[in-house]
Amino acid sequence: MTKNPFFDIDFTKIAADYKIPGLDVEALVSAQRRNIEAITAANQLAFEGLQAVGRRQAEILRQTLEETAAALRDAVAQGTPEEKLAKQTDLAKQAFEKALSNMKELADLLAKSNQDAASVISARVTASIDEVKSLLANIKK
Repeated sequence: MTKNPFFDIDFTKIAADYKIPGLDVEALVSAQRRNIEAITAANQLAFEGLQAVGRRQAEILRQTLEETAAALRDAVAQGTPEEKLAKQTDLAKQAFEKALSNMKELADLLAKSNQDAASVISARVTASIDEVKSLLANIKK
């Protein structure tokens, strides 16, 4: 992988060359570093949430296949055509209800993951606004 020369730049030196009175360049660079850390943390939470959803989907698939195999064994069991039809109708209803329940569970997992990631960004935006206010107050002095 090629090295990105952008990361070799020392932004504190570049900003210090502009010599804006009262501007704390180190605080500005530090704030940006915390912004990047917050984005990284939010991405990590989102990734972990997607992994959890993927694991749960695999569990649901395994469970569904096992239940389907059991249902097929029961469906071919002896009985009158009316009994088989009633059993098949009941199985279809149960499968539909289970599918809805599973979809809701997966949607809830995704919503929680998104909420966790968004709360990290939201907290950082709030802190960043406070930092900018503080920096601006120091410039005015």
